[in-house]
Amino acid sequence: HLLLLFRRRRPVPLGPIPALHSLSMALISATIFVGILSSAAAEIRDTRWFWRRSKTPFQWLLCFPIGTRPTGRVFFWSYVFYLSRFLHMLRTFFTVLQHRRLSFFQLFNHSILLCISFLWLEFSQSFQVLAILSTTLVYSIVYGYRFWTAIGLPSACCPFVVNCQILLLGSNVVCHFGVLLLHFFKGGCNGIGAWVFNSVLNA
Repeated sequence: HLLLLFRRRRPVPLGPIPALHSLSMALISATIFVGILSSAAAEIRDTRWFWRRSKTPFQWLLCFPIGTRPTGRVFFWSYVFYLSRFLHMLRTFFTVLQHRRLSFFQLFNHSILLCISFLWLEFSQSFQVLAILSTTLVYSIVYGYRFWTAIGLPSACCPFVVNCQILLLGSNVVCHFGVLLLHFFKGGCNGIGAWVFNSVLNA
């Protein structure tokens, strides 16, 4: 039955499902953003005595001290972000069901985000806090915009989603250089092997 469904010539009517998906992703992304921001601020306040001689708070966000374990409030929100990637991947199925063109980049991007967020947790990778903050901020805006247009409200005159993705990519590239510099000049960053692997995937 599933094979026959995909062989249909006409797109499968999804009704309000894509709009509801966009709304839920926007709300979840905003929740994760607020949660990890407050958790990171509390973590910096409570553990700064341990690393304040070698790092500033911003440097801690980029570069976890060697030996950091994936436990505590920050990694709780990192795990929530990882779980949200499964919900995010539903857009791929919506594209297929609606017989829209699914590019290799879209499929690859949705897949590697799941892999990357898993490695963040598994290896307590540095940079993940800033990456989650920037990603969830952009996603809350992008999915909010998609919900806005899905319910029939006017769209932006410029390629809004693409511009947001370019902005996210640019900020990530700058932060990656920061991680690299801190790793070599500030005594090393935790999970640097996973960071290298993820950087190759993102290249």
